Formats: sequence, structure tokens, C-alpha cells
Amino acid sequence: MCELYCKSDTLALRGKHIGPSCKVFFAADPIKIVRAQRQYMYDEKGEQYLDCINNVAHVGHCHPEVVKAALRQMELLNTNSRFLHDNIVEYAKRLAATLPERLSVCYFTNSGSEANDLALRLARQFRGHQDVITLDHAYHGHLSSLIEISPYKFQKGKDVKKEFVHVAPTPDTYRGEYRECHADPASAYANEVKKIIEEAHKRGRKIAAFIAESMQSCGGQIIPPAGYFQKVAAYVHEAGGVFIADEVQVGFGRVGKHFWSFQMHGEDFVPDIVTMGKPMGNGHPMACVVTTREIAEAFSNSGMEYFNTYGGNPVSCAVGLAVLDVIESEDLQGNAMRVGNYLTELLNKQKAKHTLIGNIRGIGLFIGIDLVTDHEKRTPATAEAQHIIYKMKEKGVLLSADGPHRNVLKIKPPMCFTEEDAKFMVDQLDEILTVLEETVGAQAESVIPANTARRAKVRASYFIFRKNMQNFGNLLKGVQISKCTVTIGTKPACSTVGLLLQISAGFRFPKAEPYHWSRKQASVPA
Repeated sequence: MCELYCKSDTLALRGKHIGPSCKVFFAADPIKIVRAQRQYMYDEKGEQYLDCINNVAHVGHCHPEVVKAALRQMELLNTNSRFLHDNIVEYAKRLAATLPERLSVCYFTNSGSEANDLALRLARQFRGHQDVITLDHAYHGHLSSLIEISPYKFQKGKDVKKEFVHVAPTPDTYRGEYRECHADPASAYANEVKKIIEEAHKRGRKIAAFIAESMQSCGGQIIPPAGYFQKVAAYVHEAGGVFIADEVQVGFGRVGKHFWSFQMHGEDFVPDIVTMGKPMGNGHPMACVVTTREIAEAFSNSGMEYFNTYGGNPVSCAVGLAVLDVIESEDLQGNAMRVGNYLTELLNKQKAKHTLIGNIRGIGLFIGIDLVTDHEKRTPATAEAQHIIYKMKEKGVLLSADGPHRNVLKIKPPMCFTEEDAKFMVDQLDEILTVLEETVGAQAESVIPANTARRAKVRASYFIFRKNMQNFGNLLKGVQISKCTVTIGTKPACSTVGLLLQISAGFRFPKAEPYHWSRKQASVPA
């Protein structure tokens, strides 16, 4: 495909016509992707990138069987689901076969956000209750109804938590209140949900649903402790609510051992509603809500018809069927388990080698690398994480960082990711961490003694400042300086980087001067 515009023109037009809240990856130096194949993406210059970000292109970018299925059906018919067509019922039958028997009724939508919004409607109609329990740092979609139950979003904006929303602590055994050393973290975290229900009842409120990703993604690749979901489901059911498992990010075999991530919690746990999206159409907009016959009948009894113009259309269902076929024929679920285990093994070896790696967690091809500046305090290495994803991009590997502190490197590649890809990715990460830690170590050795002046003045050009600081979330957006003063302090590794000043020594950004950083928050004179 030829480009319509050069990269600079594309950026200018995006700035002019696309909403400013619509962000791009690597905002300081975005890449322009013009084509992709399987686990690789290519920019306008033909540079290849290993895609470790896209859980949307589930079976691989532009998979030929998926493309053929879409083309064949588009040449025949595409219309809404009020007409009888075999594709929608065939897909629903195939999908239901992957789930526990009681989850058998499907509602098709076009996105995970639509699916989660509909799941809330089903839950509220079921018993007539309204309140929702969600997890801290959770994200469930961009609709207003979902921003309200997504602390990942509403805590960052001007919105306040609604009275009908209750936020339970994330069941994080690495950074949360109840950690891996706790005798029973599952019960401890579940009891927090029980307390929320009891407090809500005291105020005359009724719980409609508890909603959670089976593995929390935006919250930092969190794997709930074994038994947590069973205990929470029991408390929620006792309160007359339902359990919604959000599989939009983590479903369709990504965990390897199971087709659905909630299944790793045991056969004795079955959600009342499951939502799915992203990987379902391999990039084609397709999503679904699956629930029980009882909940579906209650929703129908409301007297309001559910109709979605494009949900479950023949083309979407043809694409979905092709995705299921490829997962099976190429044993991608088995590949996720094999490659995921290998990748986790490689990363744990890096953890033993690099002090910046505090925790490796994940299952299958859903893995998080929690970076810290202090292992005992588990201080998030936020700026280091941002530095690493940009350096990885330079080496042809696309990663992202997320979590409450944006210090967790997220690995969720297409399911065709190979052991060779895993080795390449880890080798690049090893090189970057080695240079980074050597530089920080060299800085620590040259820190000014406590009984002498603790402030060192350094010079940095405006060009270097603007080019490099944007890499770290526009921390000083709009500031223009030619001189800056850095407070070095006596313990350069004792706290999270509040401000990075790329100034003198160590390693280099492309076409930029060498720089040096301090983890102590710097003071910048006007």
C-alpha cells in the first residue's frame, strides 16, 4: 500500500482533525505503520518491528484465512441480524461449545465496550438491583456507563465516583495490602468485597454485579490468587448479584492451558456473564456477551427488544469462525502455553540478573514485568519503564507500560509468537537493562558526599530537553529552559524518578547528546 501522505503530513493532519485526547503509541516519536503480517509490523521505510503489544491481532496480523473468509462473505451478503442467516447461529454454537454448559445464550456487539455495557444492563435487569462492585485500577471500556465503573479512568479525570459504584482493592499479591507472604490472600481480598457488600446494605443499597477482568490488564497484569473468584462469587450471589467476567483482553486461549482465563480458577467457578471482544475478530470489530438462560429470560421480560445493527452480521461471524478455525488448526492455544512458559523462564533468569526487575507474573502469552528501584520497598521504576519501551522500539520491539504507576512492561503479542521471538525480545531487554543499571551504578559511585554541596548545576540545550523529556509522558509539557539545577541527594536510588533530565554521561538517544539522570526530584528554575 502506498502512503497518502509523508509522516510529517500525517502527524500534522492528525493534530488538525483527530481529537487531542486520542493518543498514539510512542507519542514523542510515533511510528507510522503501513502493513503487518503475523507477529510483525512494518513502517513506511520498511523497518520491521516485533509486535508484543497487539492482543487484538490474535491469530496474527492479516492472517490469510481470516482475510479470505471476510472477502468471501462480503462478496455474497452483509446485512443485519434480523434476517435469518446461518453464520450467526453457527458461530454462537461454536462459541458456546468452548464455555461451561450453563453459559449458552449469546448477544453480539461490535466492541468490548458495547459488550460490557450490555452486561451491566443484563445484571441490573436480573434482580432489579443497581450497584456495581469493581476493582481498583480496573478498565472496562470507553462508554459513560463503563467510565463510571473504571477507576483506571475516573480517578484520572474530573469525574467523581458515583454512589452506586463500589471499588474493591485489586487482588495484587505483589504490591497490594495482602501479599505473597500472607497466609490466605484470596480470603483476605475476598473479605474486602464482603465488607463492601455489608456497608452497601447498611445504606439500603443493593448489589447488581461484581465485574472483573479474569486477569487485570491495565491494572498491571494482575493474576488473582487461587480461590479469590470463588469466594467473591459466593458473597455476590448471596447479595442477589451476578458475577461478570471480562475476557475482552484475555480470552480465546491466551492463557494456554484454558480457552478462557476464568477457567484457570477451577471448574467450581463459573461466571454468570462473560464478555469478550478484541481478539474475537482478529482486528475486525466483533464482540459478544454470553450468559445463562435464566438471566437472558429476565432481560427479555423487560419488554425492551435488544437490537444491534452490526452485531452478529454475516461478515463478522464469518471472520469469527475463521479465527476459531485458525486457533484450532495451528494449535495456538498450545503455542501460548509452550512459548509463554519459555518466555517466563527467560524472564525469570533476567530477574535474577537485573535489580530493576522486581516481579515476573503472568500465564501463557499474558505476562507483566514489574520494574522497581528498590526491591524491599517495591518502589515503582516508572521513568525507567518509559525509557525501556522507547529503547526497545529502537531495537525493533514494540512494548507498552501500564499499571497504576506505569512501571509494568506488558507482553501480550499475537498468539503466533514463537520461541525465537521470545529469545530476541529478551536479548534486547537484557542489553538495555545492562546499560541502564551500569549507568545508574556509575552515578551512585560519583555522588557528592553528604557534607559537601548537594546541588550540581548542569547545562542542557532546549533541543535535548524537548526531544528526550517528551518520552516520559510530557512530564514538563510546555517548559522551555536552557539551564537546570538537579538536586542529587545522598541516596540516588531511594525514590521513584519524579523528573528526568537527560544531561551528561552514559548512553544516548538517537541524534542527541549524552545524558545523565537522577532519581531525586529535580528543581527547575524558571
